[in-house]
Amino acid sequence: MAAYPGRGAHGQVVEHLGRKIVTGGFAEGETIDPLALEQQLDVSRTVVREALRVLAAKGLIGARQKRGTFVRPRAEWHLLDGDILRWQFEGRTDPAFFHNLHEVRSIVEPAGARLAAQRRTDEDIAALEAALQAMAEAGDDPSAAVQADLAFHRALLTAAHNELLLRMEAVVEAGLMVRDRLVHGAGVPVADPLPSHRTVFNAIRGGNPVKAERAMRALLAQASEDLSRFRGDVE
Repeated sequence: MAAYPGRGAHGQVVEHLGRKIVTGGFAEGETIDPLALEQQLDVSRTVVREALRVLAAKGLIGARQKRGTFVRPRAEWHLLDGDILRWQFEGRTDPAFFHNLHEVRSIVEPAGARLAAQRRTDEDIAALEAALQAMAEAGDDPSAAVQADLAFHRALLTAAHNELLLRMEAVVEAGLMVRDRLVHGAGVPVADPLPSHRTVFNAIRGGNPVKAERAMRALLAQASEDLSRFRGDVE
């Protein structure tokens, strides 16, 4: 998942403030002074105003007369927004986070694989195959491996052709990126991911929903084992 796409100072201020709010640098209910931000970040009033507008659209901040701009309660944040998910997940290494991620993936992705085997189109098969090819070509490049893995799981949920299920892509992708960067970037030996992903692909291409779901569960079990090996190495 890419950083906020806003260019220049605008995008940088969105990133800075969004990450600070989500990670607790600004407490819920705390007032944010736009003038102080202009001075602290050395940007124009227009840049600050536009950045605050973006953050307001994500539910992170609000504004009222006499009170000014303030951080809204977490319950009002748009928690499935891709940027908010990314800001929350960045740097997470605690066991509870990865346990929660594994639970979510275990609910979403086997069902996605089952539906993909029933509904995949030629375009879906091509996207999955391209991701597998990228995975094979990634070699020892951690960044390329991460991007190929993300592309495969994104294509799988797309192939399910369920708009609501596809919305879960943001959760899966944000968490998966954190997990992949840790595992692939740590230099800890892990199982070759290609065979397990290819087994899922073959079941989807063959139109076998039972095998596709079973293969995805096996893939997730392998991913959990790889992460356990990583944590055992660093703890």
